[in-house]
Amino acid sequence: MKLFSPERFRSAPDLLRVVVSGILIAHGAARIYYRTVDEFGVFLDSSHFPAGPLLAWAVTLVEVIGGCSLLLGIFRRPLSLYFIAQLLLGIGLVHAQYGFFVVGHGRNGIEYSLLLIASLIVIARSKGN
Repeated sequence: MKLFSPERFRSAPDLLRVVVSGILIAHGAARIYYRTVDEFGVFLDSSHFPAGPLLAWAVTLVEVIGGCSLLLGIFRRPLSLYFIAQLLLGIGLVHAQYGFFVVGHGRNGIEYSLLLIASLIVIARSKGN
């Protein structure tokens, strides 16, 4: 099967995988483009993670490279589980303190992360690539 053949994107979980992968890739790529990986590393250091700057680069590269792999359906289950864990950490470290809503009745809350987690569960449980 070709990498971008129509067969790869026929089911709803495949469409969801493509969209979620794009979001994850954009998240890491934006951190690189705007040169905020080092700031992320400082945050991780202040949150008592070991080797914050190195970890920040690792997380960023997994978002970009892992997101591309997920887009193609490669390592779909392990990457989905990794990204779920990453999002849960993000909820615990950042978003939970702001409540539920991302916009409107709040700001920076957990709703977007929960939607991504639910989507990644569907992707991990889907059959195929």
